[in-house]
Amino acid sequence: MCDWGTWTKVRVRVPADLSSTGEAVWRDKDIDSCIADLVRALQAGGIDMRASCCGHGQAPGRIDLQDGRTLFIRHRR
Repeated sequence: MCDWGTWTKVRVRVPADLSSTGEAVWRDKDIDSCIADLVRALQAGGIDMRASCCGHGQAPGRIDLQDGRTLFIRHRR
């Protein structure tokens, strides 16, 4: 987990319904640094996402997928 405000720029596909243009677009977004590599790998694999957060030690991390599923991220203790 990382502290809130510790971000890494990752190129992600913004779904059409979340885009200001109404079309899917690629943008550089601030992603929590401790899950940035995972987000980057999912994007490279063609898996569309809606949101992500590492949880910052307060809750499990999560990546919300475009198809409605959620990946929960648990950190090793």
